Order: sequence, then C-alpha cells, then structure tokens
Amino acid sequence: MAKRAYSPRDIAAKTYVTIPWGEKWSKVFGYPSITETWFVSGSSASGKSSFVMQLAKELCSYGGVLYLSYEEGVSKSFQDRINRYKMNEVQGKFRVATDDTLDDLRARLKKRKSAKFVIIDSFQYSNWSYEQAKTLADDFPRKCFIFISQEYKGQPLGKPAARLKYMAGMKVRVQGYKAYCQGRAIGEAGEAFTVWEDGVIQTSNEA
Repeated sequence: MAKRAYSPRDIAAKTYVTIPWGEKWSKVFGYPSITETWFVSGSSASGKSSFVMQLAKELCSYGGVLYLSYEEGVSKSFQDRINRYKMNEVQGKFRVATDDTLDDLRARLKKRKSAKFVIIDSFQYSNWSYEQAKTLADDFPRKCFIFISQEYKGQPLGKPAARLKYMAGMKVRVQGYKAYCQGRAIGEAGEAFTVWEDGVIQTSNEA
C-alpha cells in the first residue's frame, strides 16, 4: 500500500499545540510545538546550565519536567542553581533523576501522569547512541525531549551529538551568557535570551 502524500491544503489544515509563553521567551524562541525536540549546546562556563534551569522552570508552567542530571548529579553546584532560580516554587512540577537507565526512563514515561518535558543533561554523559535517542523521541511523540550537549571548538562533542542537533527542531547555542536560537521556530531576527546580565557585561569587558 502506497504511503500518503500531503497536499498544501492538508498541511495548512494541520494544527499544533504550541508553548504559549510570554514575550521574554517568544521574542527569541518563537512559539514552538510543545512536543518539539530541543538541542542545547555551549562550552563550559558559557551560562548553558543556568539557561537550562531557567528553561526548566518556565516549562513547569505547561507540564511536568523531569531533569536527568547525568553529568552533575545533585552536586553542590547543581544545588546552588536550584536555589538561585527558586525551583522550590515549582515543587510539584519538577523532578530530578541522576541514574536512570534508558529502560528506567521508558518505564517512567509510560506512567499515566509522567512528565511532559524531559531534559537530558548531558547527552554525552547519558552514553546513549544517536539511534537510541531518536527511537526514544519517536516512541514517545507526545513528550518534549531537550538534549543538552557539550562542545568542542564550537561544535557539539562527538558525531552522535552532531547528528542529534540536525534531528532537533529547536537548536539553541549558549555563548557569553546569552542563548541564541538556531531552530525552526525562531523568534525575532538577531534577538538573544540573556541568561545572566552581569555575566554578559563581564564577557563584553573581557572581549
């Protein structure tokens, strides 16, 4: 049986649930589908971890968030970030796991009231292959997966991460405490999300 081909009318008639966030976020990231896959990269000390925590808190307004802290665990630096961004304010919506296997994660996501958003920090520390990550996203199409990636010389670290970046609809690069959208649901041209104002000033002074 031949697979379906879509007409322009078919495509125009499709509807998507988007993230209805305010101007602070939409100005940079537009209104992506609530189930879009994200890829967030940045070098060490770029503000990436702080951006991800702010994103996690914002997403708690639209559904539960599961943060897989493979790289940091619940270290002192992670605790400090939790406190800095007052994650206690989203106590019932935000959960952190540190050692879930892929099977453990699948079991969690099959539960009736499982998290809507899943943050994998980092993809390199998860030890998943590109194929495993893609299959996970395909098997749970109603979830939003947000993959955090290390960088080497300005590029995602490792070929699997590079492939994952191309798969993701939302691509974000954090540099100098600013987050830039390079994805398909981009907001206003040239806009950047300020992760930490003092960090931006400090980086500018050092340039």
